[in-house]
Amino acid sequence: MTLRIFTKYKNDMKTENAVQLFAALAHETRLGAFRTLINKGAMSAGDLSEYLHATPSTLSAHLRELRMAGLIDSYKQGRFIFYEANVAAVGVLVNYLLMECCNGQPEACADSLGILKSISEGCSMIADISKDKVFNVLFLCTGNSARSIMAESILNREGMGRFKAYSAGSTPRGEVHPETIRLLRRSNLPVDQLRSKKWEEFMGDDAPKLDFVFTVCDNAAHEVCPVWPGQPMTANWGVPDPVLASGTSSEISLAFSDTYRMLNNRISIFTSLPLQSLDKLSLQKRLDEIGQS
Repeated sequence: MTLRIFTKYKNDMKTENAVQLFAALAHETRLGAFRTLINKGAMSAGDLSEYLHATPSTLSAHLRELRMAGLIDSYKQGRFIFYEANVAAVGVLVNYLLMECCNGQPEACADSLGILKSISEGCSMIADISKDKVFNVLFLCTGNSARSIMAESILNREGMGRFKAYSAGSTPRGEVHPETIRLLRRSNLPVDQLRSKKWEEFMGDDAPKLDFVFTVCDNAAHEVCPVWPGQPMTANWGVPDPVLASGTSSEISLAFSDTYRMLNNRISIFTSLPLQSLDKLSLQKRLDEIGQS
């Protein structure tokens, strides 16, 4: 029977329950897995196995032990199983250890308890956000005629209603590149509403409140990426500008297809992230890693 210790014994943890928690952590791999999930947020079984250098079958057995103890949760998203730490379990355990601390003066432990509270609160970026929330995402590049337009179109399809994508440029060309239009049509993506526009459109009071802003300009080409002010989470997912490609029509078409493929791969990873369970630091790390993939 699964032991949800952090819930079941929240107000009345007994010594035998604490022993079970400690026993679950009394193994190098299990302790490493639990620490990793606390530090990095939710991870897929495959990513966790690779990170810990543990075989999937061995890690699976250890994760089962941690889940039985109530120290981690698991859920399925798409084709992958994700695991996340139950930070509340640590809080219950520490509360049990400090219950009668300091000779009956628990206020003396206030600093320790305050630290624990801040850790627990920091382990969820958007836990209070409804699962029905639609995240607004803006893609920025210089000309807003190819890369950011592609990214906008891809996310609006792959986001399956969870994301609303926009695009803009720091110095927009004023028109969407014809090869971009041809490529998106071949990919069965709508093009009628696409236009090249300046990023200032998204800075007014009537603009959508942005949750994420991603620049897709190519640092390797020494482009100057726009710097976005404000509170949305940001990352650079730089890819080469296919508009600069030269050669035959086939070579130019291939450059556009390569850019589309790179953006499609990154957006696919992004849409599979468990946003509700990642803290800001872990999410930022994931966003940066996507840009380096």
